[in-house]
Amino acid sequence: MKDTLGVLLAGGAGERLYPLTRDRAKPAVTFGGIYRIIDVTLSNCVNSDLRRVFILTQYKALSLNRHIREGWGEVYSRELGEFVEILPPMKRVSDNWYMGTADAVYQNIYSIGSEQPKYVLILSGDHIYKMNYERMLTQHMESGADVTLATILIDPAESSRFGCVEIGAHNQVVGFQEKPKETSLRSPFNPEKADGSMGVYLFNTDVLLPVLLKDAEDPNSSHDFGHDILPKLLGDYRVYAYNFIDENKKEALYWRDVGTLEAYYEANMDLVSVSPVFNLYDKAWPLRTHQRQYPPAKFVFGEPARTGSAVDSIVAAGSVISGGTVRTCVVSPDVRVNSYSQIETSVIFSHVNIGRHCRIRKAIIDRDVHIPEGTVIGYDTEQDKQKYFVSEGGIVVVTRDYSMFENPVSVDYFTSE
Repeated sequence: MKDTLGVLLAGGAGERLYPLTRDRAKPAVTFGGIYRIIDVTLSNCVNSDLRRVFILTQYKALSLNRHIREGWGEVYSRELGEFVEILPPMKRVSDNWYMGTADAVYQNIYSIGSEQPKYVLILSGDHIYKMNYERMLTQHMESGADVTLATILIDPAESSRFGCVEIGAHNQVVGFQEKPKETSLRSPFNPEKADGSMGVYLFNTDVLLPVLLKDAEDPNSSHDFGHDILPKLLGDYRVYAYNFIDENKKEALYWRDVGTLEAYYEANMDLVSVSPVFNLYDKAWPLRTHQRQYPPAKFVFGEPARTGSAVDSIVAAGSVISGGTVRTCVVSPDVRVNSYSQIETSVIFSHVNIGRHCRIRKAIIDRDVHIPEGTVIGYDTEQDKQKYFVSEGGIVVVTRDYSMFENPVSVDYFTSE
């Protein structure tokens, strides 16, 4: 891995995760109580011994930049040539902002070239999965590939969400369809499934750079790896598929694109069961992050109907469950749930105070929100829509300014994330 450079794409606007991405970049959104979404991919890098990583940012990146600086700077040793480096758009090769995933990498072509890597690993900052990239590199080298893309078995009915890969003999890619409405392609590993691209691409550097230069000069290109780069590589280069090996060690392979509110919510709910679908507690594959110092979580009052308790939930440090009930929830640091309140199947961000006698279910409560006493959320969709943002799947998102969707109000954008 010492000859490999990681390029982590973290610059997407994240419109489908709105309003959680209104004030922050998508990879900076809280996940699992104490983590940010980007921590999952960065932990994969560290656990795979990938020690040089560029992070390409663009939209609303203040909190993301701060998190990377405070949480990841000490993981890598500059003295040993290791780094995790944030690269904002510098317009070094054009006057445009990033116009696509391939263009984002192209605009940083000088930074990539200055590191002189033999291989470049392209990653996304908004996926939840555990993967050893060193395994992928080993196959890449042994097969003599120019390009290797990671694939996962998918239901053919979900083809519109994925790049669909046609795999021939010896894992060689012979066809590629970017998010087709339907596909007849089937996997050689399972004839009832199709092979979907995970958005993880490993290139020989001497292949990647000229391909990016050629794509940049094409006025008809959308400058996207899935739409433009990968289909054009077939026939001219040796392109192989790497069938995903899951380090999560569960019966079903786990990979989630948390680009929508529904997917994000479901990924958090995957963490809280007795035997979690996505395991945060695996010491063999630890997830790293930056945490502020808080006192331990506390549960107080044991009176009838006023017992501080949490069941099938994650409760982070600094939180006080004070006579309320929390069930099947992810609770971030410094949250207070007051007496007689009942919170179910919800994701609570940090610095939230929930007043007495509240009933909340299937909600995402953004940071720094105070829920007044007696508030009911998640029980009447039409009533919720008058005050909050409600997704198509019925998830209620409560932000610091509840009613801004009807009556815009000023927001303190300088509050620390």
